[in-house]
Amino acid sequence: MSEKQKQKVDPTSSFIAGALAGAIEGSITYPFEFAKTRLQLSSKAVNVTKNPIKLLYQIGRFQGIGAMYIGCPVFIVGNTAKASIRFLGFDMIKDMLKDPLTGEVSGPRGVIAGLGAGLMESVFAVTPFEHVKTLMIDDKRSPTPKYSNNGKGVLRNYGNLLRAEGLRGLYSGVIPVSMRQAANSAVRLGCYNKIKTIVQKYTSTPVDKPLSSGLTFVVGAFSGIVTVYSTMPIDTVKTRMQSLEHSKYKNTLDCFVKVYKNEGLKIFWKGATPRLGRLILSGGIVFTVYEKVLDVLK
Repeated sequence: MSEKQKQKVDPTSSFIAGALAGAIEGSITYPFEFAKTRLQLSSKAVNVTKNPIKLLYQIGRFQGIGAMYIGCPVFIVGNTAKASIRFLGFDMIKDMLKDPLTGEVSGPRGVIAGLGAGLMESVFAVTPFEHVKTLMIDDKRSPTPKYSNNGKGVLRNYGNLLRAEGLRGLYSGVIPVSMRQAANSAVRLGCYNKIKTIVQKYTSTPVDKPLSSGLTFVVGAFSGIVTVYSTMPIDTVKTRMQSLEHSKYKNTLDCFVKVYKNEGLKIFWKGATPRLGRLILSGGIVFTVYEKVLDVLK
């Protein structure tokens, strides 16, 4: 087997490793995701603390720990599907774009591979699962929730929500979701791939061998940090368009204009702190689990 063949990632292994990485990361980091979404759903006029730790403490104290995990099951399923599709798509596109002689992927080509992977995951996984998660969190804020805390059971609540929204409703916000995922993956995966290549050269690690767990975590975490502030406005628009009041926005541009006009520019970065916390952890967790599982499957 040639060196080029050895370096090619098996699609099945990439899918399995990505799915496991997504499931583990989603289970650990969900409270950050919950806090971010709650802050984004709170308008400027609503008196809600901007401190995500204080928000989680208040919810845990007055509503119980379980309230922080509203929407978590569908988030984990969606995160699993998202991660598996992301890594499968990224590795497939990266294999097509890598240098035939060295087996390496340049920075710009890594960004293109990440962009393609982001578009794939947004259509096949992120949009419908994110919409259901956002609706569940938004519904929990209501004095008379329809889909949470009503004693009907988790599966029945999800079923009622899906019937109420329909297939078309589940794809509300598909454009900002696609924009966010494309930007996320392009920046995050392109950054990760470039830094990993530099570290491999510096540490004399073979291209087909994973970095140590510590280095992988650091590289993945740094890639997550780079992603947050450049994509936060898109993420906020996505959340608003997938809320219970999504019908009041005609399209992505209309949502952006109305939120900016009514609440100001700073509102687009509301929830950045918990998102940053989650992406730092998720970047390290996802890439570490992915690389290790991939190594075992090899």
